[in-house]
Amino acid sequence: METALLSQFKDLGVAAALGLAAVGSGIGAGVAGMAVVGAWKKAFAQNKPASFMLLVFVGAPLTQTIYGMILMNKMAEAVSKGVYAWDVGIFCGLAMGFSALMQGKAGACAADAMGETGKGFGNYIVVLGIIETVALFIMAFSLGLLGKLAG
Repeated sequence: METALLSQFKDLGVAAALGLAAVGSGIGAGVAGMAVVGAWKKAFAQNKPASFMLLVFVGAPLTQTIYGMILMNKMAEAVSKGVYAWDVGIFCGLAMGFSALMQGKAGACAADAMGETGKGFGNYIVVLGIIETVALFIMAFSLGLLGKLAG
């Protein structure tokens, strides 16, 4: 009975890895997108050109979905070997999702600042890159862990 119950939820971690990372990406991109629209509104109201480069801040959180997909694929391989690792999928998906959310919030601040001043793009990208590194570390470490578990 216990084995049958476990097999019903065998893909839970697989789905969580992608799903939770994607939720964070969606929210993060939404937060940054709202700030970009606000910056454009200010520019239009002042008859200034609206910077198309602000869209970079909106797109930045989307990469965490890719990392979630890479983790999901590795987890699917592990499931085929009988390793379910729900905890890896859930906690790593959550961590990638939070990284995307915070990247979106930082992107929103960057869009507001750049929309106001027209300066600092490189500095803002560095901040987003540092936040991105968290998700990269999570992906790399979890792939290593899955390799040991399924090895």
